[in-house]
Amino acid sequence: MTQIHIGSTLVYDVRQRTIFLLKIAAGSTPHQQVNDESLTTDPIVNIEPCQVDLEGNRLHRLVVEPCRLKIQYQATANLAPDLERPRNVDESQAAQMPPEVLTYMNPSRYCESDVLARFAYEEFGQLPSGFTRVQTICDWVYEHLEYTPGSTTATTTAADVLLQRTGVCRDYAHLAISLCRGIGVPSRYVSGYAVNLQPPDYHGFMEAFLDGQWYLFDPTRLASTLGLVRIGVGRDAADVAFCTLTGSAMLEEKCVWANLGDDQTNLANNPAVSTA
Repeated sequence: MTQIHIGSTLVYDVRQRTIFLLKIAAGSTPHQQVNDESLTTDPIVNIEPCQVDLEGNRLHRLVVEPCRLKIQYQATANLAPDLERPRNVDESQAAQMPPEVLTYMNPSRYCESDVLARFAYEEFGQLPSGFTRVQTICDWVYEHLEYTPGSTTATTTAADVLLQRTGVCRDYAHLAISLCRGIGVPSRYVSGYAVNLQPPDYHGFMEAFLDGQWYLFDPTRLASTLGLVRIGVGRDAADVAFCTLTGSAMLEEKCVWANLGDDQTNLANNPAVSTA
């Protein structure tokens, strides 16, 4: 069991009545339990009871009048990931996939797997199928992209990243997801808090569905998958944005942290474990 303290502080200049949809609260899964959780605002505003979408992602809604709004979230997560390294894990056949997995074979807003399918097949289509092929894709993304903060925007897609060869964690994940989908492997985006991430921020990972189970990967190699406290999953980052606004508000400050409990040791990097 690994104990991780997580939290974030967001400060907004709210200029007119604005609706905030927040996805910053950690989720509960068979491998992740959340304790000592709090979500507060200054000034105090009503926070609607937590909503859970079809993927189990937690959502909080706030309606805020003009002010300088400070949102603070903190919690303790206890993780019990499956530490066994996968061996001889093959790819799932579409005919045997659960219906809810099939959507992760399709193109999405930031992951144009249809556009990149030919490239994916030319680069990876002839490799032995299974876990090692997905790991090879993640390794390729790591080796061919340069991690450059500020090099992409909210409109940058996986195809853009492939051309410019720069990006941040969400871009690495989007490209790896697109290449996996391009060869027929269902893949999805994972947002979360990550221990030892530099610079500290919400982190973007990806998961591939193999042999009936989701496996977690970090194409950036910036954080251990054993130290990820997941917030949510989706087709791409648009589904799990930490904040979606309707109105007028400017983000002034963002501080995100994830620290091991006092009695924990440093995490060794592990390219993939099941934490769904």
